[in-house]
Parts: sequence; structure tokens; C-alpha cells
Amino acid sequence: MQIILYFVRHAESVYAAGAERTRGLTEQGKQDAGRVRDLLMGEQIEVIVSSPYERASATIRELSNELKIEVIVEEDLRERQFTGEGYEIKPEHFYMSKRKLYEEWDFSFPGGESSSQAQKRAVHVLNKLMDEFAGKRIVVGTHGDIMTLMVNYFDFRYDYDFWRSTTMPDIYKLEFADKKLQEVTRLWSDRII
Repeated sequence: MQIILYFVRHAESVYAAGAERTRGLTEQGKQDAGRVRDLLMGEQIEVIVSSPYERASATIRELSNELKIEVIVEEDLRERQFTGEGYEIKPEHFYMSKRKLYEEWDFSFPGGESSSQAQKRAVHVLNKLMDEFAGKRIVVGTHGDIMTLMVNYFDFRYDYDFWRSTTMPDIYKLEFADKKLQEVTRLWSDRII
């Protein structure tokens, strides 16, 4: 059975400490959400699913409204918990710290999730979606890190370097046959459409 997933990494959002769930899109992010809608309108989308975080759902909301498809919110598609409360990574150590999480699959910072933990919860949702909506075209509103971990489950070449190469927003079309990844196509471009 063929399944097509469209991973939509959220558009630009201003970081605000303590506002992981609620921070929305910047003005540029809102414009890009319109471009996401336009790009996916011709893809015959049948199901739309999102992380519970506002920036992810806001990026696909215009598409959802236009297609009149209700967004299914899945808690386990949230972004990886990088650290726990009270433990902070200095900005100058952010990329080095992120790389460590990809290189040491079971490592986590205090209060945070390892790559293994975050991947397991998100892939569980993907498998459920592929069972429930077999043969459908599904948009998944997501985040860069958790998106990378989900694709990595099916193809280990999607790693830290892939994560670094993604943009906000970004769109990847994944084609599956019997839950085996056949092809990945990047649909997003920084050019104006």
C-alpha cells in the first residue's frame, strides 16, 4: 500500500524562553505559511496532522482552512525536549550540543530527551497514521529536529547534517510502499512562488 507523507517544518518563529508551545510565527513566517498553502494545494492532501506547538500548526493552518480539513493534533509529534527546566545550553554551544545528541543516540542532557527516546515516540505516531490512513496523502506539521529523527528511522543518512541543511519552513515529500521509504523529495525552495 502506498502512502505519501508531507513533512512541513514550521515557518520562522521568534524564540521565547518558556514559550515552546505557544510561540507563533513572525511576519515572514506568516507570509511563508501562505506559500506552503499554495505549494501543497495541488498535492491532493487528504489528512492533516500537527504537533501541538502553535508554530507548527500555524504553518499549515491556511492549507487546512482552504481544504476544509480539520487538523489532527498529536502530542507525540512535539519537538524534542532539548533540556529540562533549570539546565541551559549557552547559545555558543547550541550546535555542538545538538551534534552530540545525534552522535550519541542514547545521550540526553539533564531533563531532556535522547535521539532514541524522541524518535521512538514520534515514529509510533507515524506508524499509527500509516495504518489508519493507508493509501492517503498526509501532511504532518512538524519541527526540524523531530522531522529529522523520523526520517532517520527509515534512512539513517538523515542525520545532524541534514537537520542543519533544513530551512524554516521546509517541505519534504516521503513516498512509502508497505511502510518502506522509497523516495524523499524536497518541495520547498527559497525562491518566491
